Amino acid sequence: MNRPTETTRRILTVGIVASGLIATLAAQAAGEAIWLHYIFKPLTTLLILTLVWRIANPVTPRYRNMVMAGIVLSTFGDVFLMLPPAVLAAGFICGLASFLVAHLFFLRAFTSDVPLLRKVLAPLLYAGIGAINLIILWSGLPAELHVPVPVYLLCLGAMAAQAASRWLTLNTAASRLAACGAALFFLSDTLIAYDRFDHPISGAEFWILGSYYSALWLIALSVGDRPKVDQ
Repeated sequence: MNRPTETTRRILTVGIVASGLIATLAAQAAGEAIWLHYIFKPLTTLLILTLVWRIANPVTPRYRNMVMAGIVLSTFGDVFLMLPPAVLAAGFICGLASFLVAHLFFLRAFTSDVPLLRKVLAPLLYAGIGAINLIILWSGLPAELHVPVPVYLLCLGAMAAQAASRWLTLNTAASRLAACGAALFFLSDTLIAYDRFDHPISGAEFWILGSYYSALWLIALSVGDRPKVDQ
């Protein structure tokens, strides 16, 4: 068996979707509803962590452990980023650091069975997109972020590129899920950067959290061992 029981998986999936929707809607509503966001944003991530923990037959135990560590760090990042500056002035930097370490754990998972950046096309693609994003966003970055943001983008791009390279190498359903999840993570963080440092995005919370939770969910599902993709 390579997944939780069907009933357990469905219950967790419903919980993840419901919690994620509440977190997103509460963030958009703000005001008195913001406390719901504070509760359900990290809760959604923890439910995804539970899904990984309940998988009976992971790709490898190391792969699952690295993914779980990445999700735990993402939960810390959720908490740091959602707190207002009045509560935690360094919240953005702490969140950035948490997600940076999370990406390193995900990268370690994706290199557990495939050498780093084995396929050249994937890193070239993500490096090009990352460079374009950095050029566009550079003028809007505060001076104190001129080093942290490029370092973060490097780790994020390496993680996503390795996931894609792994899929191109293994050609399994699980590796495809991880590659799609990593791509959505890259998209979510890109949206955050443009919304924060370029210009506000209409409905930003919906697109950012929607792609973020989808990313973690797909990476979580990739922990289950699955056969090769049909040609």
